[in-house]
Amino acid sequence: GAFAVISVIINHFNKNLLPSGYLGVDIFFVISGYLITASLARRESKNFFEFILGFYERRIKRLIPALVVFTLVTSVFVCFFINDPEKILNTGISSLFGLSNINLFFNAQNYFSENTALNPFTHTWSLGVEEQFYFIFPLIIWFSGFAHKSKSGIRNLFFVILLLSSLSLFCFIYYYPINQPAAYFLLPSRFWEMSMGCLL
Repeated sequence: GAFAVISVIINHFNKNLLPSGYLGVDIFFVISGYLITASLARRESKNFFEFILGFYERRIKRLIPALVVFTLVTSVFVCFFINDPEKILNTGISSLFGLSNINLFFNAQNYFSENTALNPFTHTWSLGVEEQFYFIFPLIIWFSGFAHKSKSGIRNLFFVILLLSSLSLFCFIYYYPINQPAAYFLLPSRFWEMSMGCLL
């Protein structure tokens, strides 16, 4: 995990030092899928609402406090130093709802463009993808039977994830040549990376 994060940081500071450093995000997605599945495998719940609410409560406690502080502090600096901060602040607000990747897709269009590079909230796109995955994944875990340790739960989860991973990978391969922002920013073409961690 640390290697993935460091490689991304190096790439942002100097692309010539580590040209493929942004692949750390892809590695991080796989690790995230692995860890969240391993965490859920250690828990057993017979009640759907207890399982879902417990999952979302843990994610909110882990992610939201730091994100709120970061967004507020950064927004203050943006207002002081940027002449026209509206688009940047909109990205920050959307990040609080796990939607900055969608905001950037519709507005910035290109992660490597100058406007996007100057937006301090651009890097929250990956958190948006992760949060959207977290919204869907526990439902898959529950309805596959994996969450309540049914006899066929592991098998069901494996085949459901394998199917969704295949569709997501096809989506990525299809969109990458014709619409790179969609392939880069949106969950359907990123789902397979986190789900690969789940399969592992």
